[in-house]
Amino acid sequence: MSADSLAALVRTIPDFPKPGIQFRDITTLLADAAGLTELVERMAAAARPLDPAFIVGIEARGFILGAALAHALGVGFVPVRKKGKLPGKTVGIDYVLEYGTDRLELHEGQIPDGARVVLVDDLIATGGTALAAAQLVREQGATVLMALFAIDLPDLGGMAALEADGVASAAIIAFEGH
Repeated sequence: MSADSLAALVRTIPDFPKPGIQFRDITTLLADAAGLTELVERMAAAARPLDPAFIVGIEARGFILGAALAHALGVGFVPVRKKGKLPGKTVGIDYVLEYGTDRLELHEGQIPDGARVVLVDDLIATGGTALAAAQLVREQGATVLMALFAIDLPDLGGMAALEADGVASAAIIAFEGH
């Protein structure tokens, strides 16, 4: 299955969540067994040579892809959640969004010092959440080998922002425009 075939499985919802936004809905790709398998295989091919110890999935769709990728690679999975969603003692980072601030957290001690990790999410837009997740993981003493996404919106500059911050990044599919 080609990248174009995978892209064709992504539903575009115009004017969501606000006018002018073309929302790229990956749930239609996830529902297609062959498409999901191909996507995870392509992500595994990108991550496997890096020999990560953990896949770190960013809430929420990063959990789906990250857990599948961790399984494919035979490594552990660590979720990065929004504030207040984890039951144990957490460490976190506040970050700025275009409309305010938010906080990401993970369980304290879940990523060992020196661990090699790959960050995973479904989509990279401006990069704010991925940059915050990378910083949070680095603050735990881990090395972020790569940030890996199913979809890139290159016009929004998120992957360029990650690269400028020293985080290698890759995406399986790209959609031009917003």
